[in-house]
Amino acid sequence: MFFQSSEKKYYLSRSDVNHPLSSYSKLGFKLDDCEWISAEHYYQGMKFEESDHRDQIRLAEHPEKAKELAKSNKKMIRKDWPKIREVIMTRAIYTKCRNHEAVTKALLDTGDLQIVETSQYDYYWGCGRDGRGRNAFGKVLMAVRDKLLEEIASAKEG
Repeated sequence: MFFQSSEKKYYLSRSDVNHPLSSYSKLGFKLDDCEWISAEHYYQGMKFEESDHRDQIRLAEHPEKAKELAKSNKKMIRKDWPKIREVIMTRAIYTKCRNHEAVTKALLDTGDLQIVETSQYDYYWGCGRDGRGRNAFGKVLMAVRDKLLEEIASAKEG
């Protein structure tokens, strides 16, 4: 079990390839007419409107390599990226859950705990070294969890 709890919080690392909720876990899915190895591959690929860059990232052997490829083409990142990046990550995580029952179970098993991405250096996606980061990845996971719970409740009613 991947559960780590402290003070009603669930901690995980976005870059842990062995954790089902991580964006680096190699639990692939199809989205936007392409097969993606991981949520991180999709996220990094969607930074670019040009399909050659997307394909190069999509086919990278490891999520970290996909991230490096995206970084190496910073000048070509779409202009609206800061506005849409959380939507892109949410789509990736939701689609991964819909394609992998074990991922959905792992997410629902967090119950009502606050999910915290433990990166000490990433103050946007993670909590940062001092815990004052945005924790956007944790918020994405909690939003997807809420959506899945709504769908389950709706299915029971209907």
